[in-house]
Amino acid sequence: MTSSVITPEDVLESLMNDGTIDALRLKIINQLKANEDLKKNTIRMVEQSKVLNTPGAEKQTKRELFDALRQELETPVLEKASRSVWELILDSNGLGKEISETVEKVFCRLSGQEPPLFTPSTIEAPAEKEKEKQQFNSSSSKKRRFGEMNNGGNYEVHVGVTDPSASASAINEDPNPAPSSNMKS
Repeated sequence: MTSSVITPEDVLESLMNDGTIDALRLKIINQLKANEDLKKNTIRMVEQSKVLNTPGAEKQTKRELFDALRQELETPVLEKASRSVWELILDSNGLGKEISETVEKVFCRLSGQEPPLFTPSTIEAPAEKEKEKQQFNSSSSKKRRFGEMNNGGNYEVHVGVTDPSASASAINEDPNPAPSSNMKS
């Protein structure tokens, strides 16, 4: 019997086709909606906005106010929501654990292996998970490519890369570069 190599794309396709991705997305949305800190923070940002606290704001139409608020607050609100989503995804006791277990089960099903593939001794230590969370929270503009998310947490951070050739050349760089002086701490 020959076994084919199961790629991350195979697992992702299976998760998309069986509705798992949609179910996880719905759980994330519901948890975001229930996040009182996120709600309070957003309300505070709106109440303290320059747009609403500028003299003459009461004379603007609702549409003008909404457009101006969106322009002022969209990025900071979405950054906070994004951080909250990543916290959910990386939570080793909640949704993050469920995602990991689901991906593992699908991989095992596709490859014909018996779960669990990872025993407690092979799973990343909680201290390392916390370190990864702290690194993520230290900058709101970190982005990882799909392939970088799957190499055991050793990923290179690309901040504001807009040139595709720069992004492609970064793949061949040292996977553990010295900290950059232009990174936010």
